[in-house]
Amino acid sequence: MSIDPSTKPADYEFQHTIRVRFAETDAMGIVHHSRYLPYFEEARVAYLRHIGHPYDEIRAEGVDMAVLEVGVQYRQPLKFDDLIVVHVAMGPVTRATFQMVYLVTVNDVVHSTGVTVHGAVTPDGRPTRLPEWLRGFADRR
Repeated sequence: MSIDPSTKPADYEFQHTIRVRFAETDAMGIVHHSRYLPYFEEARVAYLRHIGHPYDEIRAEGVDMAVLEVGVQYRQPLKFDDLIVVHVAMGPVTRATFQMVYLVTVNDVVHSTGVTVHGAVTPDGRPTRLPEWLRGFADRR
């Protein structure tokens, strides 16, 4: 991971809203730390669809986006029935990997930030080149 996620929603290209389900909370009544990764995944898939590259089409082209590394900073707990907004942006892109950054807010209050690092792999798990459209993000930086 080579990026420190911003805590400013305006720094993100996309946002996705999710309501916290009761089943995602722990005995203390807060969202279990493990549930943040599915929130990031749901928002990431929605982001890819938003930019014209639905994940099912990426997979149909013979590419999967394996998660290589994850980092989450928990700032404020999430609770049952919170309406969270997961802000998403493309982070650094190299020849072999790309990073996504996340900001989770409730009513504009920062609850967490996160980063995921991905690599492109074939259906049998072998590394492959990132799709051309994704490599183009490196030119934007």
